[in-house]
Amino acid sequence: MNPISSSDVSLYELVLRSEAPPSVLQISPATLKSICDSLVNLLIKESTPAIVWAKFPRGDVWRTELNQYASLEGIAQSVYLFVQQRDEAEEANTEEKAIVATAATAKAPILTIQLPPESSLRREYFLIIWSAPFKGGIFAHRPRSVQAFKPPEQTALSFDLLSSYGQTSQLLDSLPERKQLLLALCTFESVLIQQVLQGLEQAIAASALQVRSSSDSASPMHSALAVREVTQHWQNLIAACPATPTSSDFLGQLISSQIQHQEELWQRNSLYRKQAETADSLRLQNEELTNTLRLKDEFLNNVGQELRTPLTTIKTALSLLNSPNIKPPQRQRYMDLITKECDRQSSLITSLLDLAHIEQVAEQATLPPVRLVDVVPGVVSTYQPVAEEKGVRLSYTIPEDLPPVACMTNWLKQIVINLLHNGIKYTPDGGNVWVRAKQQGDYVQLEVRDTGIGIAPAEIPKIFDRFYRVRQSADDSSGAGLGLTIVQQLLLHCGGSISVKSKLAEGSTFNVLLPTYKGPGESAMQE
Repeated sequence: MNPISSSDVSLYELVLRSEAPPSVLQISPATLKSICDSLVNLLIKESTPAIVWAKFPRGDVWRTELNQYASLEGIAQSVYLFVQQRDEAEEANTEEKAIVATAATAKAPILTIQLPPESSLRREYFLIIWSAPFKGGIFAHRPRSVQAFKPPEQTALSFDLLSSYGQTSQLLDSLPERKQLLLALCTFESVLIQQVLQGLEQAIAASALQVRSSSDSASPMHSALAVREVTQHWQNLIAACPATPTSSDFLGQLISSQIQHQEELWQRNSLYRKQAETADSLRLQNEELTNTLRLKDEFLNNVGQELRTPLTTIKTALSLLNSPNIKPPQRQRYMDLITKECDRQSSLITSLLDLAHIEQVAEQATLPPVRLVDVVPGVVSTYQPVAEEKGVRLSYTIPEDLPPVACMTNWLKQIVINLLHNGIKYTPDGGNVWVRAKQQGDYVQLEVRDTGIGIAPAEIPKIFDRFYRVRQSADDSSGAGLGLTIVQQLLLHCGGSISVKSKLAEGSTFNVLLPTYKGPGESAMQE
């Protein structure tokens, strides 16, 4: 082992520079705590007399097992706890430099040894145990930079056990640079442990400030004599316990304890993972429900406004009709206005009933095969007089050899009716409306094109919203603003889709994709 001067003694370096050093481990602070807890718990379980030297990160959670061991009755144990002066000052949150006892209720005292901020042990943590069944220790070093360390090829242990402790937040805050991993060495060689203890004596002889017992309420001892007394005390305890090899039974119990601990962690993490997945699922369901309720509230609010508008107009017109001085032309104009608003009211109510019917029937509906050639020509013929009256040329091209589509007949009729109605409505005199269909892979494309007033690009994403009316025409006010919404909903329920292309003053093209009908045999083959 290479000599190290008393002014720069490092326990980690002492172990690392030994003739046969153990492998360097790269571990998290939580893993360090897990190993230390396992060692101390084994002493508690077996009621093993031992001498313990420890230096831990800040936080009471690190000292729980150590305090529990120190409080055991009927066994001879001595515990030496090393603390950094800064650590104790921060925990006390005062300017006093006296050491606060860490186990005031312990029957056997915990001797607390305070180290100055510049101590060579300031970036180190350790747990050393000297007992009859085994001698061992774990030594951890907190490097200034994780990148500065390149672990040996045979070592790359990095466990994340933070979830294994109820006080995770305290454990995370126990290191100023808690995001850094620690470099650790673990040994059960009694000769090496003796060398480390000699180095520890040098370190505290050079820099220890205060010594205090947790069972002593007197002021802490500051003198070098007190430090020598402490080291002489543990030397006497070590001499009474010969440096025998570590018991294989003890190591077997330690390994069994770690395996059991890992199994408990795995089960606990598995439970936490399932709980997290359940929480995520519930959160998504809650968001969906909240969004659905919000949309329903908006829908009801819009329905109320849409129903109020024609009623207000009708009420105003009726009050004017009661005037004794009204002339026949004015009377007729008011009567036409009432008729128009009644038609609008009827259209709105019909559209609302259609939407409600879609929601009720969609989940239970079995989509039958339907041919476009059996539906589209009849709808076009019905709207032919309407188009002629407005001066719009209406035509269609539906090949007879198109495959049937999966859609209810009345749904397909409603889709064509709403698209034709919009096309004729927004096409001026002399314009054209075409209806064409063709096969496109596993879909049949139905195209409704007009040479109307068109839609602004910014408005296209909104045209399928309920009650949204963007294009203006002479009879625009008669619509409920639900026609395209109904078309989109019907297509969604039958596995289809709709898209639109439009240019202002040039017209619009609505493209509907309807899935071709697959019989039971074809569906089974595809699955």
